[in-house]
Amino acid sequence: MTLSLDATQLDRYARHIIMDEVGPEGQERLLTARAVVVGAGGLGAPAIQYLAAVGVGELVVIDDDVVERSNLQRQVVHRDADVGVPKAESAAEFVHELNPDVSVEAVETRVDKSNVHDLVSGADVVVDASDNFPTRYLLNDVCRFEGIPLVHGAIYKFEGQATTLLPDGPCYRCLFPEAPEPGTVPDCATTGVLGVLPGTVGCIQATEAVKVLLDAGETLDGRLLFYDAMDMSFETVPYRQNPDCPVCGEDGVETIETVEYVESCAISLD
Repeated sequence: MTLSLDATQLDRYARHIIMDEVGPEGQERLLTARAVVVGAGGLGAPAIQYLAAVGVGELVVIDDDVVERSNLQRQVVHRDADVGVPKAESAAEFVHELNPDVSVEAVETRVDKSNVHDLVSGADVVVDASDNFPTRYLLNDVCRFEGIPLVHGAIYKFEGQATTLLPDGPCYRCLFPEAPEPGTVPDCATTGVLGVLPGTVGCIQATEAVKVLLDAGETLDGRLLFYDAMDMSFETVPYRQNPDCPVCGEDGVETIETVEYVESCAISLD
């Protein structure tokens, strides 16, 4: 790789460049990377913020919602003046102001079977900052078929979890074969969420994404990280690839076209 960092970039990323694990080559790797973040809410906000700050050159921010005042207690890329503005647009404006090195694309849509391939095309990593099971399973499946690393996160009140799904490791369906019954897992609108919680989990997701892009360190591949803010504890639980997994198993499906992402999101191989 031919190094081409200019004087401003050498200054901006100086604390990266002096690290043996990153250096100028690693910084250029980040600047030429493409990351897709699905969701610009609680988890997406800190992930977007730090991916932009470290200099991931291309960011695609996908969200179909608008900023509400009740979001501002935790979704740190949005301001009071952004209430009523599409979240993808508000997040993109934040990135523009934070780091001019980053090219950001705001996509105001909901991810579904009809558009997911186009939305993740060319991504070096996808960050799942969504808040619903159909989107999580859809992203898992298409990223597996496309060979794209996927960083997952989820939050509930005072608790969070994260894992990284690599193309040759276990997938989300190995961990959770199917979604819980609709209505059994309440969302933050009905149960609430500690404002700083998604900041912690979203930063973990950003960290994992950066490690994937740099090919550095050990990711959460095959490990589910649990975080409890109430007692400030972290626990990791290992999990393995399921040979009977309907997506990454030997006899799994090969396309999302036959999968219905409703209710349980389960795939039958019968």
